[in-house]
Order: sequence, then C-alpha cells, then structure tokens
Amino acid sequence: MKPIKLFFIISILLINILNAQNNSSNTTPAPEHGWRHGLVAGLTLTQVAFTDWVQGGENALAYTISADGKSVNEQAKLNWANAYKFAFGQTRLGSQGLRKTDDAIDISSVFTYKLGAYINPYASVTMRTQFANGFTYPRQDTSIQVSAFFDPAYLTQSAGIGYQPIKEVKTRLGVGLREVVTNKFSKYYTDDPTTIEKIEKISVDGGMESVTEVEWRLEDNILFTTKLELFAPFATIDEIITRNTSTVTGKVNKYITAILNVQLINERKVTPRTQVKETIALGLSYTIF
Repeated sequence: MKPIKLFFIISILLINILNAQNNSSNTTPAPEHGWRHGLVAGLTLTQVAFTDWVQGGENALAYTISADGKSVNEQAKLNWANAYKFAFGQTRLGSQGLRKTDDAIDISSVFTYKLGAYINPYASVTMRTQFANGFTYPRQDTSIQVSAFFDPAYLTQSAGIGYQPIKEVKTRLGVGLREVVTNKFSKYYTDDPTTIEKIEKISVDGGMESVTEVEWRLEDNILFTTKLELFAPFATIDEIITRNTSTVTGKVNKYITAILNVQLINERKVTPRTQVKETIALGLSYTIF
C-alpha cells in the first residue's frame, strides 16, 4: 500500500469521526489538573501438541508479553504526555528452535503549551528500538542476524503546532530531526552505498513530521486506536517515511482480551516494498494502575 493511499484512508476515517462527534450532543468534562498514570500488562499464549496424530502436523508454542503505559501531566496552560510500549514474543515450531515474533521498545514524550482551545505549539522526542537480536531465515537451516538492541535505534525531535478538535483525535505538524543509530548492521539501515570509502553508522535527516493519533471507543468493551506517523526528509521530500499502527481491542471480560493489530512501514531506504505485520491474539490483560 502506497503512503498516499494510506494517508487518504486515514483522512476519510478522521472526517467520519469528526462528523460523528459534531452531531453528538455529549459534552466533554473539563480535565482534572495533575498527573494521571495508566499501565496495562498483557500475556498471550498459543500451544499445539501432537501425539500419534496420523494427519500430520508439528508441535508449536508461542508467547508474547507486553506492557502499555501513559503518564500525563495536565495543567491549565501545559500538557506533558508520555507514552511507553514494551513487547516481546517468541515462537517454537517443531524442532526449529525459538524465533522472535515481536520485539518493541517505543517511548515518546510530547510537551504542549496551550494557547487556545484547539491549536497549540508543541515539542516532542521519541525513541524506538528493540530488546533482542533479530534474524532473517532465508532457508530452514540458515539464519542471518540483521539487528540487535539499539542497532538500529530511531530517534526524533520535533517542534510545531498541534491540533485536537475532540478528545479522541490528536494531530500535530512540525519540523524535526530524525536520527537512525546503528553499530554492526549499518548496511541495512544507515550506510550510503554511494560512499564506498566509509560506512555511515548514523543517519541524520531534517524534515517535516506529521503524527495523527485516534483513540475511539466503538463500544463499551471495544477500543479502536491508530497512529499514523509521516516524516518527509528535506533532501528527499518525495520519499515520505510512513509508519502506521492500528489496533482493535475487545474486552471479553475483566482479564481476557482479544486483539487485532496491523502495522505498516514504508521506508524506501530500507526496502522498496511496504512492510506489513498482522497480529490476531487472545490473551490475558491486567490493568496495574
């Protein structure tokens, strides 16, 4: 899926949400001042075992551990929102050994100064990396390491104008810096193939950044969230780096949750194709605070 098509789909979704909100007579209560914290931990398990099963098949075991948290300081003229997400999962299929299925460290901090009701200046920093080594498997008995902890790491700093027309929708547009830091695996993420005499382990780009977040409760037990991140480097303004994560979470009961998650990444420097990751999971979740 091309970035412009993805942007069009998200835009249509936002327009429908805004129209639905405008037609609603509900009023949003005034926010309380001070810190508000939230942390939800999750665990999903999948296990398949065969004994004398004549139809064939392989034993399988998979797990994913996750934690999603927010810390927000709401004041009359200031808003400081911090979000952090950690996830790690592995699977074992037959005799192939453990292979990674999920691995994420995603931390962001956005500081907003309230000038008016909807449009306000902001400054933000984000950091994204992983816990463990990552591999590709070109053949069943062959693995190639392509990543590790902080190799790569994606860092951004930006400042601009934020717009929040309703409580469920936030968007911001600004100018920023994006750094990609590597160590051993520069050739996959930061190295410029045109400079044969040296290997670039750090890539720094200035550009325009846009981030749109939606958190919409479809039903009492169903939550839809999506985050669309666009970064257009000034040097290659037509090559927009796109990241989109959309999740539908359904609470079966107090502890059991069903999750559908789709992630899209389009970054031509890494690969000319759009990267897609889809996850459907049923597991345990617990709100710690």
